Amino acid sequence: MVVKIGSSLFSYKNTVSRLCKEISQISKSKNVVLVSSGAIFYGMKLLGLKFRPKSLNLLQATAAVGQSELMNFYRRYFKAEGLNCAQILLTWDDFNQRSRYINAKNTIFSLLDMKIIPIINENDTISTEEIKFGDNDRLSSLVANMIDANVLIILSDVEGLLDEKKQLIRVVENISPDLEKLAKSTSKFSSVGGMISKLEAANIAVNSGIYCIIADGRKKDILNKVLESPFEAGTVFLPKEKRLVARKRWIAYGTKPKGKIFVDEGAKQALLNKKSLLAVGIIALEGDFKKGEIVSVYDTNNNEFARGRVELEAKNLENVKGKRYPKEIIHQDNLVIL
Repeated sequence: MVVKIGSSLFSYKNTVSRLCKEISQISKSKNVVLVSSGAIFYGMKLLGLKFRPKSLNLLQATAAVGQSELMNFYRRYFKAEGLNCAQILLTWDDFNQRSRYINAKNTIFSLLDMKIIPIINENDTISTEEIKFGDNDRLSSLVANMIDANVLIILSDVEGLLDEKKQLIRVVENISPDLEKLAKSTSKFSSVGGMISKLEAANIAVNSGIYCIIADGRKKDILNKVLESPFEAGTVFLPKEKRLVARKRWIAYGTKPKGKIFVDEGAKQALLNKKSLLAVGIIALEGDFKKGEIVSVYDTNNNEFARGRVELEAKNLENVKGKRYPKEIIHQDNLVIL
């Protein structure tokens, strides 16, 4: 299981330390990977900042100051429970490059084999994408996808997704556009994301065949409650029945697309029927992608419906799009319908 602790929980006294104790108990019978925010929170605290810095350089410096303090916190509380923990800092490059992706995955599994708690965070000090508009909710779902987790538990200071009457939605079978409208971005001084990013994370998880639960980390014994009675503990997002194989999960959600390919209706229907993408069905493209990189596939209504590994770089594909070309642009074995 993957547990994500949001930065807002660090504002509540003894909450995260209690969660460390809960994780320690659960780790005796289950593999637990922790994805934790909090580096910028601790950096702000040490530097006496009242508001989250807007300057990129200051954000990176604040994260650098706070990261060691965050790990010292976890090391202290897990040691009290007789456990060691390990820090893993990831960037988008660790997901984009297949070899680094596999290496990160193997490192996590090695730590779990040694009964060590992996603590994962975005490498804020060098990852401009994360600090500018990213969040650890998405990272937690990517990690869950990477290690083929059974469940992703996102803990924050909200009990789950609320409907228009402010009532808790217990079960979500499909993340529809109407459901997305219920989510609102956060305005907390030390965090980014909010319910919008949690829904995005849930969407990645369920489409990877992983249960996702959003729950209130302030509640005592919340992790055991989630495991024992998930439908009473928060909002449960039910996974799709068929789980993709590991490599196709990486194509779909483990890497960041380097460009876009727009196809006509005939090509779309062919892809939906498990055919390869041919140049004749391509009407436009965006991005300077290279051969072997992952691209998004869009229909004529500007909806992304697939992702795949492209066999031709952008400048050469521009010359053959809409024409008869002897080779597949994306082979069906390297294509995932979203």
